[in-house]
Amino acid sequence: MNTKEMEEQIIRTYQQEENMMILVFAQWCINHNLDPVALYQKAYPKQEENHLLQQAMGLTVSKEEAGDIPDDTVLAVLSLFGNEELAFVVTEEIQKRSNKK
Repeated sequence: MNTKEMEEQIIRTYQQEENMMILVFAQWCINHNLDPVALYQKAYPKQEENHLLQQAMGLTVSKEEAGDIPDDTVLAVLSLFGNEELAFVVTEEIQKRSNKK
């Protein structure tokens, strides 16, 4: 594998992992009766519509069909990709849920 092929493979792998991160976030939101698009916009109000998030929304399932996604998992995945603003908004939602108990 030459350097260009290796770079292309690294980029493809990163994009696949980024798509998985977005799907984890979207499904976590669905599982907790939250709107993924609204939370994303709250975290990144100046960004236009996120095409990858829209694609991920098409892959989510109902919370009854989905497996549990622990809060720590979604926060770790968001942080891994540098989505600190979104992790902050998610943390706020976790705290709201905890305060209702």
